[in-house]
Amino acid sequence: MSQTNSRHLSGFTIIELMVVIVVIAAASILFFVQKQNIDTANQDERRKVAINAMYYNLEEVFHPANGFYPSSISADNLKAMDPALFTDSNGITPADAKEFTNLTEEEKANYLAIAGGLPSYEYSYTPTNCDNDGKCKGYTLRVALANEAEYVKKSRHN
Repeated sequence: MSQTNSRHLSGFTIIELMVVIVVIAAASILFFVQKQNIDTANQDERRKVAINAMYYNLEEVFHPANGFYPSSISADNLKAMDPALFTDSNGITPADAKEFTNLTEEEKANYLAIAGGLPSYEYSYTPTNCDNDGKCKGYTLRVALANEAEYVKKSRHN
């Protein structure tokens, strides 16, 4: 009887393990980059939906009922739209934005020290040709988008 000293080991080689690790790492990086792109596109889409809701509420509900545009917009005067659409992606509402502009210099300094910057409201409503009663003849709605140019809607009746 002949006895052999060779043993047969089973398992993966270092090269096979390294290839698997590299493939998994590349797939993970690709997944997270695509997820970030999809999240940004979804955020941009939500911003457009909000601006369109404001626009159509102003054009189809507010202006026909009143014959003018308001000097500012909020859930109080644009009642035909979901009030949640006034909240931007940072969680700021028009009322919050007004509070930030009315802060004293000391309050602003304290906020800057804590938060690192004053948050700003993403949606911009700029009324045009307003009289002393707050009745306006036109407006511009706008929002900055991450993946596209600024999204702008202007009044139909100028």
